[in-house]
Amino acid sequence: MKIPFGMLEEYKKYVSEYINRIKEKDNGTLQFDWFISSDKTEVEILEVYASSEDALKHQEYLGELQGIIFKKFGAPYSLTIYGNPSPKLLENVKASKMDAKIFSFLQGLKTA
Repeated sequence: MKIPFGMLEEYKKYVSEYINRIKEKDNGTLQFDWFISSDKTEVEILEVYASSEDALKHQEYLGELQGIIFKKFGAPYSLTIYGNPSPKLLENVKASKMDAKIFSFLQGLKTA
């Protein structure tokens, strides 16, 4: 997600508000970390949810604030999902028109 020139400090305030709302209401979000590029012009967001249903609830809780942020600063242009999303979550992703990639678990230290 690109940060418009000259808007970094305002962007950071919205990110803080977003994270605070997650802490207040959203117990299905396991991880929600924002990473900024070295030139401070772009962020990547790492989101981990307990389930597809929790990801959908997250959208419900934060949809209004998310809409404000996306309108003011621009929307993410891509999304990567790791795991097996529910049909409803896939429907929402498709409706977002983001470039989405989905990867199913193959093998690792933890079992799926």
